[in-house]
Amino acid sequence: MINNITTWLDEVAERFPDKTGYADEEKTLSFSQMRNAVISTAYRIYERGLFKKPVAVFMEKGVDALSAMFATAYSGNFYTPIDIHMPAARVQKILEILQPALIITKDALLEQWQATATDDIPCITLQEPAALSDAQMQALLAQRERCCDTDLLYVLFTSGSTGTPKGVTICHQSVVDYIDFIVKTFGFTEKDSLGNQAPFYFDNSILDIYTSLKTGASLYIIPEKLFAWPIPLLEYLEQNHINCIFWVPTALIFLSKLRALKSKDMSGVLTKILFCGEVMPNKHLNYWRKYIPDALYANLYGPTEITDACTYYIVDREFSDEEPLPIGIPMKNTDILVLNEKDELVTDEAGGSGELCVRGTSLSKGYYRNPEKTQAAFVQNPLNQAYPEVIYRTGDVVKYNDRGEILYLSRKDFQIKHLGYRIELGEIETAVSSIPEISLNCCLYDDKRDKLVLFIEGDMQLEEIQNRISSIIPEYMQPNRLICMEKMPLNANGKIDRVALKQMI
Repeated sequence: MINNITTWLDEVAERFPDKTGYADEEKTLSFSQMRNAVISTAYRIYERGLFKKPVAVFMEKGVDALSAMFATAYSGNFYTPIDIHMPAARVQKILEILQPALIITKDALLEQWQATATDDIPCITLQEPAALSDAQMQALLAQRERCCDTDLLYVLFTSGSTGTPKGVTICHQSVVDYIDFIVKTFGFTEKDSLGNQAPFYFDNSILDIYTSLKTGASLYIIPEKLFAWPIPLLEYLEQNHINCIFWVPTALIFLSKLRALKSKDMSGVLTKILFCGEVMPNKHLNYWRKYIPDALYANLYGPTEITDACTYYIVDREFSDEEPLPIGIPMKNTDILVLNEKDELVTDEAGGSGELCVRGTSLSKGYYRNPEKTQAAFVQNPLNQAYPEVIYRTGDVVKYNDRGEILYLSRKDFQIKHLGYRIELGEIETAVSSIPEISLNCCLYDDKRDKLVLFIEGDMQLEEIQNRISSIIPEYMQPNRLICMEKMPLNANGKIDRVALKQMI
């Protein structure tokens, strides 16, 4: 039984002590070097008498941030990554909610941290690893042994559409179960190398970080600047022998729309291409499959509240550009309930759509210091009146296809009533994404004017766009207003920034 996920670090450091574990643009650490750094910092946390307390890591994304995160968990506490580029106002809101017992940063960032934080929170900076005595090591291990697998591993803050941060709490057990499933299902081993795209405050990074910790696969933290330069990005993957990527679809679409794979052959490099976080248009997936036909492709789905993902679909057949890509089937030890407006179960035989709800060990413990929001989203299973059983309401509307696979339709709050019809905005976006000249699109509802507004990033004239849309979308679903953009705004996680677009209506 694993009661603390950092036991994986001990095991992988023993199995592959000199193998590259984690690398960024400035630093590379073997697994044994990472463990040395981790236990040194973990003991400094332990010395402060902290146990099961929140620790904030204020650093740029990189190997040092990972070291501090692991050290926090190793000492029996839980971490929250705070990126140095986060707006100060957001950092303040996070600190107000989290009330961290300690801040870990670096000497070079200490002045910036002091200018950012208004509260006097205890702070330490990373130091060169110091060897522990046998007595110190035994004391640290004894504290870690006190942990339960239901203790928190991390709190990640997500704002959703409101802009107000919510601290999603995830325990060790949830990540252990998730990574065990991921490793077995996708065949990850120590021979793999992962290329990380997701920020550490975004839950997509959990797969990268802990798959490496579990298997001994090397993790390369790709410099963020490369995601603006397609060929150098692909060259980086090739030079570092990175064969596995788990990116948001927007990052894959960026390479697709610039036809980068036509200029740079990656067919002998990438073997596993996974994606999650937003809808992946088949038009762009088909481009990737054309140039890297032998790779394993998988679409993962799940909000932060469900330990990164709860369903998956391994792409096993051809799709036309206008078809939706399934989000697939439940992951092991996870149950998916599709409930209609009457809280009745929607089955693949019954048809219809409903809200995707989840039960199982993947569920968050709730929102940190926010019982009201927790009680609204984490509720008693309405299908079970016999004993307490919590499910999470995702707010996502789905249905089953004729193969029994789940299809994502839209957010519940993106389901609107327009001209007397119930419309899923996601269905409009899926149809529009099939138009070759359109790279990205986002459909929003202007409730004040009862208008459908479609934002488009692409190379077409308005009249031509309107003609193409009218040929693929029923009249009642056709946008009332089209806004062409040179570049679609993206949020910090690399997804289309719907909040920014809403402000433009």
